[in-house]
Amino acid sequence: MSEPLLDVHDLHVTFHTEAGEVPAVRGVSWQVRDGETLALVGESGSGKSVSAMSVLQLLPYPRASHPAGSIRFRGEELMGAPGPLIRSVRGGRIGTVFQEPMTSLNPLHTVEKQIGETLRIHGGLVGDKARVRILELLDLVRLPDPVRRLKSYPHELSGGQRQRVMIAMALANDPELLIADEPTTALDVTVQAQILDLIRDLQARFHMGLLLISHDLNVVRRMADRICVMRDGVVVEDGAADRVLKQPAHAYTRQLIEAEPSGHPHPAPAGGEPVLAATGIKVHFPIRGGLLRRVRDHVRAVDGVTVQVTPGRTVGIVGESGSGKTTLALALLRLQSSVGRIVFLGQDISRTAPSKLRARRTDMQIVFQDPFSSLSPRMSVEQIVAEGLEVHHPRMTAEARKAAIGDALREVGLAGALMERFPHELSGGQRQRVALARALVLKPRLIVLDEPTSALDRSVQAQLVELLRDLQRRHQLAYLFISHDLTVVRALSHDILVMRDGVVVEGGDADQVFGRPKQAYTRELLQAALGAPRVAAVSS
Repeated sequence: MSEPLLDVHDLHVTFHTEAGEVPAVRGVSWQVRDGETLALVGESGSGKSVSAMSVLQLLPYPRASHPAGSIRFRGEELMGAPGPLIRSVRGGRIGTVFQEPMTSLNPLHTVEKQIGETLRIHGGLVGDKARVRILELLDLVRLPDPVRRLKSYPHELSGGQRQRVMIAMALANDPELLIADEPTTALDVTVQAQILDLIRDLQARFHMGLLLISHDLNVVRRMADRICVMRDGVVVEDGAADRVLKQPAHAYTRQLIEAEPSGHPHPAPAGGEPVLAATGIKVHFPIRGGLLRRVRDHVRAVDGVTVQVTPGRTVGIVGESGSGKTTLALALLRLQSSVGRIVFLGQDISRTAPSKLRARRTDMQIVFQDPFSSLSPRMSVEQIVAEGLEVHHPRMTAEARKAAIGDALREVGLAGALMERFPHELSGGQRQRVALARALVLKPRLIVLDEPTSALDRSVQAQLVELLRDLQRRHQLAYLFISHDLTVVRALSHDILVMRDGVVVEGGDADQVFGRPKQAYTRELLQAALGAPRVAAVSS
């Protein structure tokens, strides 16, 4: 057999902390061959990203070190290689696509400048030659209207468009190996399918090796030729994708496969007065132009949506990025100006002044997608959960406040000993539980859950779904659940609203929508999320 493109052998990675040395990777070995896709799979903290980032020496030295191991690329040793060699490989012969392009792309630079930089550094291309190559790359990754997008900044692009720009940057210098670290986690299902198909097409066209890091087994099924399963810094199983996924030999691999969120929400009580009933909700953003900046048209982000949720019931809101899901939720919470009628707990709050609406805020809470962004890094867990109590119950004694915080943490499965910790000292699942405790401590009647599981491992997702079900049953909470992950939506929702371009294209009972969708767009979403995996094709 020919020499592997990338050969990682007996890799060890140690992090040096104030508490001592922490072994993050212990004796890991794996290979990637030309044109092959190897998927590194495991939960957060398993060492998969640390292993991949070691290839390009991207770990924070000297806090991280490699006590032992070898990383050979085309037979050339990269471990301990001099800076010029690493820099020539990084972004040149090896391209990298990261999980969240919004944090990987420079917010102050245009698309043209960001791709042009890597062309200049590795290929010496500048001026018109660079511009021609940039347009070729943007066309290659199927970015719509590439000429117009040259002057766009990252915030002016959708999530899928930003990821296409990242892929264009990674491909700029014709790499032999592409490292893709959770490249589709933050994307909705149809865009995710498009990006995966694009990566697979480009890989086949250029015969690149692909090192895919992912916790999403749906993505792995679709993409991988071989799988390497990691846990606690070691490889517990590896082999052909078809064999590992269908006949896993290790108990941990079986646990990962079975950890997909499943089941159905607890039966909701019949009838009951709606917690929230909204009709004809519209959110239109003006488009201004001309010398006097007159309004020329409107972006109809939400255009006449009606929604109702009763105690103990979950309404799942699904759709692609830009469909209006989050804008609708913010409008319903009166965090975004809108037109229409919103009745909350029997009171029309559509035109209620913000000062008078404040008393109702305890009954309506929201949990955001990324707890690392929504939790203050400078506040302890106790301070984060206490913040709402200090605002809405200023006369509460310190003892009562601490007891309420402890109760809220216990409700979400966290020990009181975590009160003094800060967000960076917690896992992703723990951070999201803190965000949920912050909402629960005020004893709300309605919680808006905006993509609360998308950044979590599948096993942690399953735990959080079970927790949300249990909390709903115990407190008869009403949920508005926004997600692009239809597996999680199906496990939590009683009713579904499918949104596209600001309108509801299909709605009704969850079993009806999932089992017998009426609209082609709904069927497209379901196919993108639950469609046929690549493994079946590989094994045939």
